[in-house]
Amino acid sequence: MRGVREVGSGHAIRGMILTCAWVLALSASAPPARASTRSSRAPAVARCQELAAAANGHLVIATAQWQAAGPLPASATRMMPMLAAQKFPANCLVRGVLDPRIGVGGVRYGLGFELRMPAHWNGRFLFQGGGGLDGFVAPAVGMIQPGYKPALARGFAVISSDGGHEGMSAAFAADQQARLDYAYAGLGPVAKLGKQLIGRYYGRPVREAYFAGCSNGGREAMMVAERYPTLFNGIVAGDPGFNLARAAIAEMWNVKHLEAVAPKDAHGRSILSEALTPADLQLLAHAVLRTCDGLDGLRDGMINDFAACQKRFRPQVLMCRPAQHNHCLSAEKVRVLEAIFGGPRDSAGHPLYASWPYDAGVDTAGWRVWKLGTSRSAIANALDATLGLAAMRYYFMTPPDPAVTPQTFDFDRALQATQQIRALNDATGTFFSSFIAHGGKLLIYQGLSDPVFSPDAIIAWYRKLMAQYRRPQQWARLFLVPGMNHCFGGPATDEFDALSAIVHWTESNQAPNRLVAHGPSFPVVTRPLCPYPKYARYRGGDPRAAKSFICAKSS
Repeated sequence: MRGVREVGSGHAIRGMILTCAWVLALSASAPPARASTRSSRAPAVARCQELAAAANGHLVIATAQWQAAGPLPASATRMMPMLAAQKFPANCLVRGVLDPRIGVGGVRYGLGFELRMPAHWNGRFLFQGGGGLDGFVAPAVGMIQPGYKPALARGFAVISSDGGHEGMSAAFAADQQARLDYAYAGLGPVAKLGKQLIGRYYGRPVREAYFAGCSNGGREAMMVAERYPTLFNGIVAGDPGFNLARAAIAEMWNVKHLEAVAPKDAHGRSILSEALTPADLQLLAHAVLRTCDGLDGLRDGMINDFAACQKRFRPQVLMCRPAQHNHCLSAEKVRVLEAIFGGPRDSAGHPLYASWPYDAGVDTAGWRVWKLGTSRSAIANALDATLGLAAMRYYFMTPPDPAVTPQTFDFDRALQATQQIRALNDATGTFFSSFIAHGGKLLIYQGLSDPVFSPDAIIAWYRKLMAQYRRPQQWARLFLVPGMNHCFGGPATDEFDALSAIVHWTESNQAPNRLVAHGPSFPVVTRPLCPYPKYARYRGGDPRAAKSFICAKSS
């Protein structure tokens, strides 16, 4: 299979990346991390079943049973069929709920979790981040990057959580505690619970603790570095929605402007998916490549020197001249591109989020699924218009406003309407004294063609870090992936072993000076991903090989 490193197909794993002040009463009832000699020598199956005794008034253990080596059962892969073909080592599976309660409206809440502990443990613990609005417990296998062996198969004990609520609807946000749990408050207690159960099972404590996730899982990764700075040793944050509320404002902005130029149905309703046609996006992508592809020294379909590209490319070059009707864009569509890539603003012109770089990955299904969707009717299926709108109505606005639409959303009051949730939810802090003193390492990666979380936003955040700390690269590095959409996909080398990189950095102080990447869009090609502000520049030699590139600063 193409792109496989030890296990699995990159295509098969990609979907997994897509799409809380608890009481840790376990500490009062559980034995110390170093279990008795008798317990540590007991057969693995019996020790696993004995974990059911950890249950108490604040902890429900629904499952504590041994899993034989092999694929996950169908019940575990129903929501994630891409895992069905994967094989995993024998492990102790624990499922349960921490701090169950009845919340607003009589709804049951609690921190659902799954913990898997392999028969041959390497002493490492991984918290697997969630995605979207959470609401379900994903199989705790630690699939961090497509094409690479999952953490469980590498010997990690892995935990996952549902973020404190069931169901992927934003309705949970009616409950104050559920908001807190999803925002940040559930992360620490679940991590501590995982460590305690691991210590109880193996009879020895966790040696190194890691957190890894993409999208909302990337936001959670940054959140634990900021609000639980001593819980984890190494953290991987992929395409993080770290300022999620402002990104949600951008979603409203995008839909409003695209609907303005979209064709209408018989009832005058906009057909969002047709606002920009596949030909329009192809025209844009080709124009960006013509302008910027060679800036890194090699025309190869990837724009590595993205900073230089942003100084050169303007969408006005695509505007139709008088009497020109083909291979160009109308003035209205050019203005819409300028509005979308320029980012949302209030009526006085003040930015409400960030701009987006022009990149080669706009002509992809991964970009379209967020901004435009595929629906041929006025019932839009773009994620900005569905997931984004629902989240804005019920989660990001305080108080919630179920009636708001992109057309009625008040951008002049956007920051005021989202202020309360931004204070809880957004991982925008830059004060890391305890994390640094603890020896923590933070690796962030971001697709330059991400359609929902702007690369310019995380770049601006990292530049603040560079201004605040003398040498932040010693403990925090940002890697930008040319062409990559949200977490994966696009014309990119989007497969790289971030987990090994963070382990080597954390445990051996081997800072990642480059991440060697490959991807299905460019068979037999490897490229280095360079730590910001550097980019991969061709120096000569085999144009397919990463070794033919150096990491250089943009001019």
